[in-house]
Amino acid sequence: MEYPPVSVVMPVRNEERHLAEAVRHVLGQDYPGEFELVLAVGPSGDRTEQIARDLAAAQPRLTVVPNPTGKIPAALNAAVGAARHAVIARMDGHALMPPGYLATAVAALAETGAADVGGVMAAVGVTTFGQAVAWAMTSKAGVGSAAFHTGGGAGPVDSVYLGIYHREAIERAGGWDEGMLRAEDWDLNYRIRAGGGRIWFTPDLRVTYRPRASVRTLVAQYFHYGRWRRVIVREHPETASFRYLAPPVAAALVTVGLMTGLAGLASIAAGGPVAAQWLTAALVIPLGYLAGVTAVAAALARGVPAKVRARIPLVLAAMHMAWGAGFLTSPRGLHRKSDARVGQPDAATESAAPAGAE
Repeated sequence: MEYPPVSVVMPVRNEERHLAEAVRHVLGQDYPGEFELVLAVGPSGDRTEQIARDLAAAQPRLTVVPNPTGKIPAALNAAVGAARHAVIARMDGHALMPPGYLATAVAALAETGAADVGGVMAAVGVTTFGQAVAWAMTSKAGVGSAAFHTGGGAGPVDSVYLGIYHREAIERAGGWDEGMLRAEDWDLNYRIRAGGGRIWFTPDLRVTYRPRASVRTLVAQYFHYGRWRRVIVREHPETASFRYLAPPVAAALVTVGLMTGLAGLASIAAGGPVAAQWLTAALVIPLGYLAGVTAVAAALARGVPAKVRARIPLVLAAMHMAWGAGFLTSPRGLHRKSDARVGQPDAATESAAPAGAE
């Protein structure tokens, strides 16, 4: 086939640790056609902006555009606005594009007639904790049955990880909604599907993803995932499923059980009435949950090194509870729809303070 020119777009912010490696994997592609890389760089607290400028100075196929808000969808719109080609491949600063990825993706785009194709988010940890997170992110016990996490057969889906788009499909759908600070790809793909476009998953595409390196950053990531998934369910209730509702139900039950049980323990310590002391029985809920995630780690992660397996219950609990808490506490006014379009940010977006993170 004749391979069309491709623009790879990458939103980056606070990516000092990963940016050079991510760029190297993109520019090292053995793609038969022409391609470029556009970095949209947000305000960073590390050397990300300097690294991006140095890389652009050394690589003629690399362009850097500013993203003053630091928001991911604004970065994507800015990058597509600066891109020169009709095929757009999204990549992230946390992700490593494997050899042959662009050629495989563009061939799938042509063969399927889809508006957007994508593949597997192949999480690979470097540290022991990161390996535990990677296991959880590729297990149904951690993230449910989403094909881009756990794999599966090729076919139409609601959304994909990253994505290789026909540019016209992005522009026809209005680009990324700059008020959607998480789940921005799902939202765009929803609008593409509503306009008659097809989103296609192919397991032949696998992108290495570097998971969060600490409990704190993992909890923050999944808390925000939960908050924005509630936005999706609120605006599109037909998308609600067991996979989305299980974490908030678990978080609510564990919280109620823990608080009730602690009240019972306090009653015992204070010599309270026997009826109040029976409240301690509610501790069976959080203890049962902990036993459950521990059993999952023991049963499903047998081939994982012992040090990694020992951290999996903590990782699963952090992901479930943070996602559930975010879902339950998501405010109704969280999503403010933006009028921005590809390459044309609106005034509110331009003046906003930095928000969102990669």
